[in-house]
Amino acid sequence: MMKIAVLIWSILAVTFAGMLIMVVLLAPGLNTLDWRAIPIAAAIGSVLAIPAALFVAKRIYAMTAPREIKEP
Repeated sequence: MMKIAVLIWSILAVTFAGMLIMVVLLAPGLNTLDWRAIPIAAAIGSVLAIPAALFVAKRIYAMTAPREIKEP
């Protein structure tokens, strides 16, 4: 499951970081401090992607894991 989580994290981290960087660039109060806020936003996005990646990986693993067939 961790292999799946790492792959999903690599996609979600870039996505979340990009979204938060866009928020920094578009917010009126933050765009004057963008040289300091952009790396912080990218780091926060990468950290927020960890629980999301674990959640998605657990769901994928639960749907694709081999199941035992119970015979009557």
